[in-house]
Amino acid sequence: MNACGTSGVPVADDGNDTATEGRASVPSVDIPDPERPPGAASSGPAEPGPLPHQLLKSLLGAWALTACSAEESAAVEAHLTECAPCADEALRLRDAVGLLHPRERELDLDPLLRSRVLENCLGRRPARIPVPGWAEPYDAETARLDALLRDIGPPEWHAPVRLRWFDGERPASRRTTVAGVIGHLTAVDGIVASALGLDDPLITLRPPDRASGATTAVPGPDAGFPPGAPAERTEAYWDGGRHPLTRAVHTPWREQSHALIRTVSFAGRGVADLSVSYGDFSLPLRDALLDRAFECWMHADDIAQAVSYPYGPPSGAHLHHMIDLAARLLPAALAHRRRAGLAGPAQHLVVPGAPGRSLHLEVEGAGGGDWYIALDSPAAFGAPDRAVAQVAVEGEEFCRLVAGHVPPEEAALGRRGDREAIHDVLHAAASLSRL
Repeated sequence: MNACGTSGVPVADDGNDTATEGRASVPSVDIPDPERPPGAASSGPAEPGPLPHQLLKSLLGAWALTACSAEESAAVEAHLTECAPCADEALRLRDAVGLLHPRERELDLDPLLRSRVLENCLGRRPARIPVPGWAEPYDAETARLDALLRDIGPPEWHAPVRLRWFDGERPASRRTTVAGVIGHLTAVDGIVASALGLDDPLITLRPPDRASGATTAVPGPDAGFPPGAPAERTEAYWDGGRHPLTRAVHTPWREQSHALIRTVSFAGRGVADLSVSYGDFSLPLRDALLDRAFECWMHADDIAQAVSYPYGPPSGAHLHHMIDLAARLLPAALAHRRRAGLAGPAQHLVVPGAPGRSLHLEVEGAGGGDWYIALDSPAAFGAPDRAVAQVAVEGEEFCRLVAGHVPPEEAALGRRGDREAIHDVLHAAASLSRL
């Protein structure tokens, strides 16, 4: 844990040496001028110096109640990026304020309020507020991809990459470049950014036109396509300029990923359940960032293969969370395919929450485990004693199936039991993929 330090943020001196009512005053400190000889008169008023830790700590309560002056708030917020104990206390005080001042319909403080209040301080230096555990896979995968991109040379940004997915009944693919892949990630990550109130990259991050040097906005969510449709957003981003994308897309993508992590780190507990719409379905924010971490890994691997760069899988713990998300989405994907006539009919319907006919998904290796997939209704509960089939598959191989990189017929290491159930679940797993 980091020791507390001073913020170094200058604040104005109003000349009042006494405490104002309800909060401590901001004293001024005479900072020596290294270019002025000792004893020489100062050429102007002394600049105020850094505030001591104890004074800044005493201002946390007033800051949480928004009772500080602008200068005091700036000093406190800068201090929070350096002092982990004070940052933790500030978060607790903000949560308490939410309970003391409830809204008309709920008691929780707006989960995005703190991120807006602290945005200025976060721009000065990296935050030392801990990243929520559910956002760590996204933080890790974007950092790994960023390291890969920093290692490749300018020509490699134009190396061909083939994006692959499973389109309902058959494999599909799209040819692009390394820069095009990063543009795709930027556009789809923008779905989460928009849900958090951040800038939409389809409007703010269009690459400049090489001929004119102008940067103009591409069509945004109000221009005729759903704001949460990944494929449409990607096509809009790719088509936004007259020339192919270049390595200039790296910085906007990385800045956006940093902004997402900063925002959720300061937003508080309630933000994890914020709904993020992908057009035809929605995910809570905790799952949406896990989905983005999964896609970041898969496309980083696509890039690594294109430029002959060694690239490994996520950590076992992060891989387990990604597999768990896919397993939780499988019953709904299976029901969707059944409505489209692409899966066998339900055989034994049960009331919601009751145990139903299940498939035992046994995932081996790092990040593995056992999951029981409800076969007849997404509202049913998968149970070991109702399993009619079993599929054993290695963890990375299952993830590649979910990404549409492996045909369903080739994914499983071992199969046993109801063949129709196995066929339907493997094809439902592949159908979770998309451009």
